Amino acid sequence: MIESNYYLSKIIEALVISMVIAFATAPLSIRLAHRWGVIDKPKDNRRVHKKPIPRFGGMAIFLGSMAALLIPAGMNEKIRIAMMGGVLMYGLGVADDLFDIRPLTKFLGQFFIANVMYSAGIKISFISNFFGTTAHTDSHANVILGAGLAYLITVFWIVGITNAVNLMDGLDGLAAGSVAIMSLSLAYIAYIHGARLGSMPVCIALVALAGGCIGFLPYNFSPAKTFMGDGGALYLGYMIAVLSVISPLKQATVVGALIPMLTLAVPIFDTVLAMVRRTLRHESIMHADKGHLHHHLMAAGFGQRRSVLIMYGIVGIMGVVAILISRELYKDAFFLGMIALLYLGIIIVPKMPKKNLKKIITQDVNDIQKENFVDYLNYERDRRKQEREISEEKEDGNTNSPANEE
Repeated sequence: MIESNYYLSKIIEALVISMVIAFATAPLSIRLAHRWGVIDKPKDNRRVHKKPIPRFGGMAIFLGSMAALLIPAGMNEKIRIAMMGGVLMYGLGVADDLFDIRPLTKFLGQFFIANVMYSAGIKISFISNFFGTTAHTDSHANVILGAGLAYLITVFWIVGITNAVNLMDGLDGLAAGSVAIMSLSLAYIAYIHGARLGSMPVCIALVALAGGCIGFLPYNFSPAKTFMGDGGALYLGYMIAVLSVISPLKQATVVGALIPMLTLAVPIFDTVLAMVRRTLRHESIMHADKGHLHHHLMAAGFGQRRSVLIMYGIVGIMGVVAILISRELYKDAFFLGMIALLYLGIIIVPKMPKKNLKKIITQDVNDIQKENFVDYLNYERDRRKQEREISEEKEDGNTNSPANEE
C-alpha cells in the first residue's frame, strides 16, 4: 500500500511537471520560430491552415516530458537509453524543421537511431503465440524470436510508429491529443499490472509524455497558435514506440504483445492505408498526399475541431480495447474493437456505393469534396423549389379566399 501511494505521488508529480513546463515554454518556442524563420506556410493544397503558423512547438513537449522523466522513480537503465534516443530523434526533427532535409535522409536517420536502440538492448524479443506452447515458447506461451527476426521487428516497429505519428500531425491538435490518449492508456495498463511486473517506471515515463502533450495542446488546438513541427512529431512517435517496447506489461497475458499495437491501431491503420493507396497509384510511399483519415473527415464537412474530436474518440476506444485485453476481457474487447473498425470504415468509404475497393482506397479527397458540394447544391435546389411551391400555394389560397371574391 505504501509503495502504491509512493508511485502514485510520483505519477502525479511527473504529470504536473511535464504539463507546466510544456505550457510555460510554448510561447518561447513561438518566439524562436519567428526569429529563426521556422514558419509553416500554406504553400500547397495538402495543408489545411490558411495563414503562416510557427512550427517549433515540439520544443515545449520535449522539454516538458524530458524534465519529468528526470524524476528518480521513473528512471531505470532502459528509460535512460530511451531518453538518449529521444534527444537524437528530436534533433533529427529539428534539423528537418530548420533545413528541410530530404525524406530519404530523414528516414536513414530514423533507421540509425532505431539501430542504436537495438544495440543498447531495447528490442522486441518475443511475440504472442495463440496456439499454445511449443519448443520455442517460454512459460507465458510467447514465441522467442531469433536475433535476426528480433532486430527486423524492433527496427520496423520504432521507425514505423515514429512515422505513423508524424503522419497524424495534419490537423490542429490531432497528434498531440492522440499521443496523450495513447500514452495514458498504456500508462494505465502499466499501473494496474505494476506491482506484479515492475512496470511503474514505464508508467511514469508514459505519463510524462502525455503531460507534455496536454500542456502543449492549449497552443495547438484549433485555431492553432503553433505547430509541433517534425521535431515534436518524430519525438512523440519515437518515445511511444520505444516505451511500449520497454514495458514488461506484454508479459501479463498470452495476447499481451498485441496491447501496444491495439493502442496505436489508428495511426498504424492510417499509415498502412497510405502505403497501399500510394502503391496502387504508382507513387512513392514517401509521397505526401491528402488521403488520411482526418482529411476524409474534413472533406465530409466536419471541420477541424469536430474532425479532431472524432479521431480522439476512435483512439480512445482502441485504448480501452487494449486495457480490456490486458485484463483478459476478450469478448468485451472484441465487440468494442468492432465498433472502432465500423467508425474507421464509415470514414474511408464514400457515400457512393458503386465504387470498387481500389477506387475507395485511392480516391482523391478533392473528389469527395466535389461530391459533397454537388449534394449541397442539389439540397439547396430542392429546398428552394419547395419554398416556391409553398409560397405559390399560399398565393393561390389568398386569391381564392371569400374576401377577394367580393
